[in-house]
Amino acid sequence: MNRQPVVALIGATAVGKTALSLSVAEKLNAEIISVDSRQVYRYMDVGTDKVTQSLRREIPHHMIDISDPDEKFTVSDFAERASKAASRIYARRKLPVFVGGTPFYYNALFHASLNEDLPSDDDVRGKYEALANSQGAELLHMRLAEVDPATAEKLHKNDVQRVTRALEIWDLTGKAPSQIYSEGSKRDYGFDVLYIGLSRSRQELFERIEIRLEQEYHSGFPEEVEWLMKNGFDDRYTPLKGLGYKELIDYHRGKLKLDEALEISISRTKAFCRRQQTWFKKFEPAIWFDMSESNHEEEIINAIRNHIHKTEDAS
Repeated sequence: MNRQPVVALIGATAVGKTALSLSVAEKLNAEIISVDSRQVYRYMDVGTDKVTQSLRREIPHHMIDISDPDEKFTVSDFAERASKAASRIYARRKLPVFVGGTPFYYNALFHASLNEDLPSDDDVRGKYEALANSQGAELLHMRLAEVDPATAEKLHKNDVQRVTRALEIWDLTGKAPSQIYSEGSKRDYGFDVLYIGLSRSRQELFERIEIRLEQEYHSGFPEEVEWLMKNGFDDRYTPLKGLGYKELIDYHRGKLKLDEALEISISRTKAFCRRQQTWFKKFEPAIWFDMSESNHEEEIINAIRNHIHKTEDAS
């Protein structure tokens, strides 16, 4: 198979992926494919830090605003649609640049991970969500460890969403998710990926997270969540259980003060940032650049060009 060279800009939240991607896209005649599990949803703009519509007109972006928050959108959906977007970009003789911080989306695209749909059932999922709410996330995680130790080891005990999903799969198939993934069908989309990793010191990342969230709170994020709730989109749906949104839903319900919601959002985002740093260290082949020292733009563009030439020569 002739492989298509692609580039992915990875790194923790607030590291500077978006700003760099716009410059890279402009200089390399590229289009951007978002690899963000929440930017796929419409109406969730401020809290997911989407690029503006005007910037999207200058540099085309894909995999943004393609689903409503109450719709099911799977890893399989992402892999299929993102791979097709990349093929269309190539057909126009442009370079697809993948940008974002959702590791399991990258796995589905570039590492032949399982991307077929697995069964789901709202009642089964609701049973485990209710258990987590009444008896705690740790108990739910212990239940998963009993039936699928391998999957439990990979998931944090507070990651209720994915622990619940694993137990849902167990209930509906009678098989451990780790077994299904090891036996399941896999698909190779034919990409040859080079990861360009961006890093900063943890202290600097945390400072940038605080600044970003404070700006979002002053730029319409509370009003965005209020609009979503008025239109029937709330924490019944997975996208709105995530960072930032759940806290503001609680604020609008009178459970939190606004400054408390912001403080919790900052704390949760910092914890997520630490997990991202751990996840992305495992990605390869990767070239890492410390953005605290410089933006390294020229080096990064040269690395991308070398990767393209190397892959094309091998084909």
